[in-house]
Amino acid sequence: MNKLLGTVLTSALTISLLAGCGTSTSNKKKVGIIQFMDHTSLNEIKDSFDKEMKTLGYDDKNIEYTFKNGQGDTNTCASIANDFAGKNFDCVMAIATPAAQAVAKLATKTPVVFSAVTDPVGAQLTSSLSKPDKNITGTSDEVQVDQIIDKALEINPNTKTIGMLYNKGEANSVTNIKKAKAYCAEKNIKVVEATIASVNEAQSAVNVLNSKCDAIFAPNDNTVASAMAAYLQVANDAGKPIYCGADSMVNDGGFATVGIDYDVLGVQTGEMIERIVNGATVADTPVEQIA
Repeated sequence: MNKLLGTVLTSALTISLLAGCGTSTSNKKKVGIIQFMDHTSLNEIKDSFDKEMKTLGYDDKNIEYTFKNGQGDTNTCASIANDFAGKNFDCVMAIATPAAQAVAKLATKTPVVFSAVTDPVGAQLTSSLSKPDKNITGTSDEVQVDQIIDKALEINPNTKTIGMLYNKGEANSVTNIKKAKAYCAEKNIKVVEATIASVNEAQSAVNVLNSKCDAIFAPNDNTVASAMAAYLQVANDAGKPIYCGADSMVNDGGFATVGIDYDVLGVQTGEMIERIVNGATVADTPVEQIA
């Protein structure tokens, strides 16, 4: 009889412990992360995000990350988005505009938080920055193009022609180039455009610009940023300064910028995701820029 009672008590204790473990697992937050490609700016965001989440008290015991890199390919990003659709994430983080556009469809069920999206409205991720209406919000890396052009003119007042290097397939770049062209028109500066679709085209594009311009403007374009090593020396040899849209591009060899600090952007994105996985609604979480 006592032996039977001991067996029953042991079983009950085992069930109780298992139930406790189950409760702990269910409270673990799950975040899917998609990064468009590897380059200094986007990697800085991911690294500073990771550090900020640890600062906020998150580790392997209370959060689970699933990280995927799109390798700069929109088809790969679409495949990642399809895979993420089958996961039960509390939130999906998207680093860069193409990545955010790829996972936007997940927002019908899962909050999406982007980082480094220049023009969230133009990219059709939300209709409002102050009241996000598509279950998508995040942090913007809008570039102060006018200040960068002014910096170029301050350094060399004789600048008459600026070459603009960008990938016209990136919505963020189209927005920045449009603003840059309009501001250059106000300043009576001629603009020469060179568009690329891949890193392999960067060097030849810069070679063309070298013969036609006094300086080069490279916005926070993912393709252009990842190609710095391919075209930097060509521009330097021709004596053409490269004005960039991000501080990280200057770190990679660009001449100057009035740009975004992507470490700060990663921190802001981490703080935003921490609020959302703990119950904050996207509609009440406005899109943020550098604080």
